[in-house]
Amino acid sequence: MTTADDATYLADTDRILGFLVDGQAYAIPHNILWYHEIVNLNLPSLQLAVTYCPFTGTGMAFDRTVIQGNEFRVSGLLFQNNLIMFDEVNEESLWPQMSRRAECGPKLGASLEMIPMLDIAWGRWKELYPSTHVSSRDTGYNLRYTSNTYPYGDYEVPENDALLFEMDIDTRRPPKERLLGIPDNRLGGLALPLTELDNGESVNAVHTVTSMGAPVVFWERKANSAMAYKPEANDQLLNFEVVDDEIVDIETGSTWTIDGVAISGPLSGTRLEPIENSYIAFWFAWAAFHPETNIWTAN
Repeated sequence: MTTADDATYLADTDRILGFLVDGQAYAIPHNILWYHEIVNLNLPSLQLAVTYCPFTGTGMAFDRTVIQGNEFRVSGLLFQNNLIMFDEVNEESLWPQMSRRAECGPKLGASLEMIPMLDIAWGRWKELYPSTHVSSRDTGYNLRYTSNTYPYGDYEVPENDALLFEMDIDTRRPPKERLLGIPDNRLGGLALPLTELDNGESVNAVHTVTSMGAPVVFWERKANSAMAYKPEANDQLLNFEVVDDEIVDIETGSTWTIDGVAISGPLSGTRLEPIENSYIAFWFAWAAFHPETNIWTAN
């Protein structure tokens, strides 16, 4: 790990996976994960596997307690074009990232606990957390890890329907469009395309309904990101709106940022509880794993 100032290989528009552990911010760039897909972190209070599948556009962090703190590795296999992991002790147990559980082997059916994270532009993350730790590019491999060394050509272009392995694609949205997905065990989940959240203002706050609750989704253009939160603080249910290009709760008039933190007003310093199993994905992948998904649109 290195400091934000020393991460000179990153451009402000590069995407990173950002998360907090014990108040300390961490950032693992897509640029690193394009090549390595899994970064195992041993932190003082938590052993994590930070994962990104470049073929499905999905970044997730998992607590490794379920595999007794052993490390996850890249199997080289894919399911629905999604990364399949194995743990270094039970190599027969295979864990598709988007399944969030073992699908075969001795750990069959075991679930992974997710750690909430933002898939966000690097420049915005370091504004929010200037003391963040970030992956160094000194990985032992002779790779530059810059945005102009993306190894998959035009793969991420939203309308590009080319996949590593052919599969049926739900045509309701562009295949590689990024969305925030909120899993929902009974209703198939909810997909919120980032382009739909862009209503012409620099931020947006959308109240949603799922069988698991009624999360609020914050979106920000500068962050190129969205995240879902429980709309509650200090035992008070909050309703959010956008006022003068800022997310504000109606009840107290406090102002909030994309990471769910109030930065002014009576609730200043309060942090909303994130929906930990929500994550950003390409549309084709989300629809493959959640075929009954609902799609939120601005209309």
